[in-house]
Amino acid sequence: GVSNLSFSFRGNDVVREAMHSAFLFHAIKAGMDMGIVNAGQLEVYEEIPKDFLEKVEDVISNRNPDATERLIEFAETIKKKDTSARGGEEKKEDWRNDPVEDRLKHALIKGIVDYIDQDVEEARLKYSQPIEVIEGPLMSGMNVVGDLFSAGKMFLPQVVKSARVMKKAVAILIPYIEAEKEKNKSYSKQGKVLLATVKGDVHDIGKNIVGVVLGCNNYNIVDLGVMIHTEKILQAAIDQKVDVIGLSGLITPSLDEMVQVAEEMERRGMNLPLLIGGATTSRIHTAVKIAPNYSGAVIHVLDASRSVPVVSNLLNENEEERKKYIQSFKDEYTQLSEDYAKRKSEKNFISIEHARENRLKIDWKRTKINKPNKSGLIVLNDFSLSTLRNYIDWTPFFITWELKGKYPSIFDDKNVGSEAKKLFDDANKLLDKIINEKLLAANGVIGLFPANSIGVDDIEVYTDETRSGVKRVLHTLRQQIKKSQEEPNIALADFIAPKETGIEDYIGMFAVTAGIGIEKLVEKFEKDHDDYNSIMVKAIADRLAEAFAEHLHELVRKEYWGYAADEKFSNEELVKEKYAGIRPAPGYPAQPDHTEKPIVFSLLNAEKNTGIKLTESMAMYPAASVSGLYLSHPKAKYFNVGKIEKDQVLDYHRRKGMSVDEIEKWLSPILNY
Repeated sequence: GVSNLSFSFRGNDVVREAMHSAFLFHAIKAGMDMGIVNAGQLEVYEEIPKDFLEKVEDVISNRNPDATERLIEFAETIKKKDTSARGGEEKKEDWRNDPVEDRLKHALIKGIVDYIDQDVEEARLKYSQPIEVIEGPLMSGMNVVGDLFSAGKMFLPQVVKSARVMKKAVAILIPYIEAEKEKNKSYSKQGKVLLATVKGDVHDIGKNIVGVVLGCNNYNIVDLGVMIHTEKILQAAIDQKVDVIGLSGLITPSLDEMVQVAEEMERRGMNLPLLIGGATTSRIHTAVKIAPNYSGAVIHVLDASRSVPVVSNLLNENEEERKKYIQSFKDEYTQLSEDYAKRKSEKNFISIEHARENRLKIDWKRTKINKPNKSGLIVLNDFSLSTLRNYIDWTPFFITWELKGKYPSIFDDKNVGSEAKKLFDDANKLLDKIINEKLLAANGVIGLFPANSIGVDDIEVYTDETRSGVKRVLHTLRQQIKKSQEEPNIALADFIAPKETGIEDYIGMFAVTAGIGIEKLVEKFEKDHDDYNSIMVKAIADRLAEAFAEHLHELVRKEYWGYAADEKFSNEELVKEKYAGIRPAPGYPAQPDHTEKPIVFSLLNAEKNTGIKLTESMAMYPAASVSGLYLSHPKAKYFNVGKIEKDQVLDYHRRKGMSVDEIEKWLSPILNY
């Protein structure tokens, strides 16, 4: 119990927090690996004033005979200060008395925007040219931020807050810089990086975070935005004379777009380094599918924190070191590609006929099938955000901000706990504002229809209970990897009763969004140079959309369909998907084909009923949207189709009425040939 160390100073949090921080700093180095401490009340070791730290460490290490008396005496001088929160009024005033350079540095490190206008103006008047304020105290402060982030002593949310301070400061100075026509001559950046989310993809949170982190490290960022065609990306790279191109994407069709960008760069004879990032990307895909198409440097960047050392090495002025760095990736990716080809040849696959023979066998005569309480379309627009708030799974929210840990135990993490709590509080403050002022709207639509599987792998959706008219046909893909004995090769169609059994089954589908109105909010924050809240509102909208999908599934199970009317689960159990039935989505492992989305959207009349549109790459817009199917069978489970063979592709092309080329384009990530 670390607090025992400072119990004599109860009521004086400044002393207690400093003692805990100093003790842990040395104790952890000495081998301590467990302790009880309030992570939210720990002073940053490097932020403890040196004279104060000396007195604290004298006591902890017993290195001075009068150490106790000196610390007690010092404690008395600060006892009357407001220490209810770190950085109380007097503490705040202390740093406000520092020289303007130190104040700007403090504001950048702590992410404080309250005094930035007056401090920047004071600095502008002090320096002979406004550009010197940027190149001097502001960049000096941001260098400290970059160093602390690289050393793991600052976390992403803090860095984004620092960037907000920097952007506001620069925005104040830009008119003066332009007036003196010094902007381009004097303000030297380390290099220029172009960032873009590829054609058809609307997701940009990760890209924006990378832009902020690189910007904090003095790189000039050209952000083209989302849904950017190859031609526009490459032309902008030439026109803007950039040093590096960074591509981002979340949906699987974006992987193909990235391949096309690499191919076009090679065709044009370009030699700019190409960075690959985004949730759907991977080191192995970059090595196997993208790198072979471009003779220049191609590097997969896992997250924002890795982007700085990668770009720094790619722009190293020492040509020999730069070439050595690039070659190390080329060698690594060549090896990965060879290993992948070897593993691929070792895996056994079976024909689509054999896979169907080994499908999941369900005894349909003994299966109880519930007819939905309410059939057809159910539109739920302007849904209560207050209700959805209770269904939010916060863990992915922290992952977005590169804080690793599960909610709520992340708050107890000795490394990120304190920052996670601040981030959580900021998110809920913004969420309160969104709800109270109705800044976002949540729209949703559910469809519950009569259905049966046909021809083993497809599902007919009927117009009504007579089942004489077919509205649309849904298509599913089947696992083809050879399974161990008694392990079936599954397709989603296995969970729907076959037509030939004469058993009347049903299927559901949905589309929800919590992103209606988000453009205005993002525009407002970006206009105010507030990356922190711009990223925050997108992350919150994503969580609300997922919460909406979770809550609607619950309503379907208990009310609209009613196949699990007596279900009682806690929010934690809902997150762990303890309930009966699944809600798989086109484009995800159980049905990797994104082109099934337009079929679902047409059945739901989703664009008219919710405002959600599909892009040419089948991404949903607004980005904070979720869609999928509802399958109610108790044996229904999530699975991964995995790689498929040419025979299934040919069969699928006949069933869907799409060309083989088109099918192969959309399914390229899962083709085993």
